[in-house]
Amino acid sequence: MGKSQTIFIIDDENTIREVVRRYLELDGFTVVEAEDSTQALRLLSEKRADLLLLDIMLPGMDGFALARRVRNAPEYAGIYRDVPIIMLTSRGEEADRLAGFDLGVDDYIIKPFSPRELVARVKAVLRRSATSEPDDVPLTFSNLHIDPLRRAVTVREQAIVLTAREFDLLWLFARHPQQVFTREQLLNHVWGYEFYGDESTVTVHIRRLREKIEPDPAQPSFIQTVWGVGYKFEPES
Repeated sequence: MGKSQTIFIIDDENTIREVVRRYLELDGFTVVEAEDSTQALRLLSEKRADLLLLDIMLPGMDGFALARRVRNAPEYAGIYRDVPIIMLTSRGEEADRLAGFDLGVDDYIIKPFSPRELVARVKAVLRRSATSEPDDVPLTFSNLHIDPLRRAVTVREQAIVLTAREFDLLWLFARHPQQVFTREQLLNHVWGYEFYGDESTVTVHIRRLREKIEPDPAQPSFIQTVWGVGYKFEPES
């Protein structure tokens, strides 16, 4: 694996932290543990994390608030704006996923989980993060403009705020206009794993992306559903 990558596990359950640490260290990762957000923020200011494993139900500041702080606060955002985040949660409701995806969370793992699956998901997210550099030529479709170097999107000259994964999904579509992608293919291309993906993740991201770029999300013109198959990007519709 080359230089050991550092994974932060932030969870108030000591047993979970110990098990996760053991399995990650067996795969060559360096692991830093924190039991709450206060400790996590202090450690993040002292050490560089390559990925965060973040429990939602933390005492004090919860996982969503911590993710928001890490992504946006000036003292952290310069380093951690794009750091991969995997949420650990005993709650699988769509509302929780939507809240996390709006913050740029890369994946969810529902408790109880298999430690081997967790390691596989960590590796997949890190692979995706390491290979996510896009082509550098901006693309324009009607009123939609996408700048991959700045990772900026405008619709009718208005800036649109996308999460990292929403941008990756849109950029994949934009580079392959009219190509039909299944949900499984989108998982493989954008999230980077084949066997552990939850296809509802794609559905949620498509919905959120449509809400941000489509004039009428209920009748999308850019990202169209191909019933029984998946989705395609229609730039001239």
